Amino acid sequence: MTDQATSGFTRRGLLGVFAATAVIAAPTYSRAFGILKGAGDIRRIRMYSGRTGEAMDTIYWVEGEYIPEVAKEINHFMRDWRTDGAVEMDLRNLDIMAAAHRLMDVSEPYMLLSGYRSPETNAMLRSKSKGVAKNSLHMKGQAADLRLKSRSVGQMAKAALACQAGGVGRYSRSDFVHMDCGAVRSWGG
Repeated sequence: MTDQATSGFTRRGLLGVFAATAVIAAPTYSRAFGILKGAGDIRRIRMYSGRTGEAMDTIYWVEGEYIPEVAKEINHFMRDWRTDGAVEMDLRNLDIMAAAHRLMDVSEPYMLLSGYRSPETNAMLRSKSKGVAKNSLHMKGQAADLRLKSRSVGQMAKAALACQAGGVGRYSRSDFVHMDCGAVRSWGG
């Protein structure tokens, strides 16, 4: 295992996370939820958008329940900035994002590159890049493309993969990680 300076988290920290999550059985999302239990009975997300200039640092879960008003703010924040369209974001993906953030032990907010994508935006991006899926989970509000200045793509991907709760794509050339709440899988380099 690599040292803390290069990986962003310690062996002891990872072993503690794996031990804590090992006692939690299926369904898959329980691992991400287990990681978040160490935060008390709250869940928090920190993000900013370079496209809109907006920032968000909010608690979206308290005492076993998502906060509906905050979920609406998240839907708006993660909208398709090209069309200004929004959908109800799948909050399970926020749990994965928050759990990965917690594993990396950073206070820096995620830079949100892409949350919801309208079918029109997805088609336009797909026409320009082979890396955009025809039936992208972005169009269902179930994915986010994220970046951190203080962590590498590899470090971010390791943290998201440790959650074992969805898809993780590494886009090293573009310096971002895709996280979604679909099937557990990984790709990219």
